[in-house]
Amino acid sequence: MSPDPFEEVRAESDALRQARRATELMAVYQQRGIELARVRREAIERAARETGMSFTAVAAALGLSKGRISQIRRTAPPAERILFGVGPLTIAVPLRSMPGRDIGVIAAEDNLSAQRLTDVLEGLQFEVRSFQIPTSGEWDPVDGAIAICGPKSSRVTAEAIDSDPWLSFQPDEDGRWVIRDRETHQPLVSPLDRDKEGEDIAYVGRLAYQGGTLFVIAGVHAMGSLGAVEYISEHLEDLYQRVGPHRFSMVVRSRFQGDKVIETDELWPAQVHP
Repeated sequence: MSPDPFEEVRAESDALRQARRATELMAVYQQRGIELARVRREAIERAARETGMSFTAVAAALGLSKGRISQIRRTAPPAERILFGVGPLTIAVPLRSMPGRDIGVIAAEDNLSAQRLTDVLEGLQFEVRSFQIPTSGEWDPVDGAIAICGPKSSRVTAEAIDSDPWLSFQPDEDGRWVIRDRETHQPLVSPLDRDKEGEDIAYVGRLAYQGGTLFVIAGVHAMGSLGAVEYISEHLEDLYQRVGPHRFSMVVRSRFQGDKVIETDELWPAQVHP
């Protein structure tokens, strides 16, 4: 029988370690409670949709009042929350080496992407943490990690994208990083690499990695990631309707004015992984 984390915390003799582990476990339990609220809301709505029952009848079948059912549907997080997992979530951005500096820096675009994504996730009632990927690109993603990081910056991201059955993200013969359709071999090249200012593309995927899942947002250039985050924030419900809780990948195209995203669309539509 595997150990019970709750009982392990209760039995911990070191006071500081016990307090730290209790705090961590409370966050996990809180996020699971929110996820159960999401599951219950979706199940109630699915029951009404699939059986043709009224919500009053569903309430009676569950031993709840009509008012309580209305409250559950109004306050529980939406079904599309599961696109990112259960939580807590960790947003990871890469540190980049700079000449003359001993420590890495975070690109302004990556910082904006992380801030915008944090706002979206907190709106879905996630607890969000941050992590800086070392300049070496070596890191061990925790459960619930979201990497705003391309394969050039981290071997981890590259390996996760390698698991994608539909798309690859590698340099071409000219050294440009391109996203490629594995079936047709068609390359998807960033407009920035064709001297077209104000447009970029990004890979987005919920991917298999070391027995778990890693959510990857990877612009060919850093602005592409910001555009992808904006696309996700505006199309969460539609995206969930198409891919559900499954692994998937897609390519997002974005247009900008300065650091402001003015338009996004799907260059390569979201496809569920088998």
